Amino acid sequence: MDAPSPAVISFIRRINRFSDITGRFVSWFVLAIVLITFIVVVMRYVFNTGSVFLQELITYFHNYVIMLGAAYALLKGAHVRVDIFYRPMSNKKKAWIDLFGFLFLLLPTCLFIFIIAWEYVALSWKIFEGSQEAGGVDARYLFKTTILLMPILMIVQGLAESMKALLTIAGFEEAVKALDEHEEEHAL
Repeated sequence: MDAPSPAVISFIRRINRFSDITGRFVSWFVLAIVLITFIVVVMRYVFNTGSVFLQELITYFHNYVIMLGAAYALLKGAHVRVDIFYRPMSNKKKAWIDLFGFLFLLLPTCLFIFIIAWEYVALSWKIFEGSQEAGGVDARYLFKTTILLMPILMIVQGLAESMKALLTIAGFEEAVKALDEHEEEHAL
């Protein structure tokens, strides 16, 4: 076989594109955090008033950036790894580490998080849990939902990364490089 299956390449591209769109959308929440923080500071020090709602909203947006942006970080290779060992390795050795990392670290951890958090989040939705503070954001269930969304997004992107690793191991390094270059063309 001279080239990998077009269906596999298409599948990886769709996952990468989804993670890219999700990450870029969530990145706008950083601007929201900055603007809301500015408003809270001005309200406090200029008008001598506060807003529990706005302060909680900062926490919500911060949560969304971290939890929903994790798969984007995985796509871009921005997660922490021991680069002193990883960087000088050949592409095939890196692919083996990425594959084993997905199968034995990322996948089990994400499945554990999802399973252990299911009842916790479901109960929050059942009672439409709101803020514990008067005047706060009455959507704590949306905040907690990210505990389930993060592992799903990570598993999906991890699947794409492990498929790229398998392609590299199978000798299709150029196809994987083309996939990564194709993704970079869509970058800002």
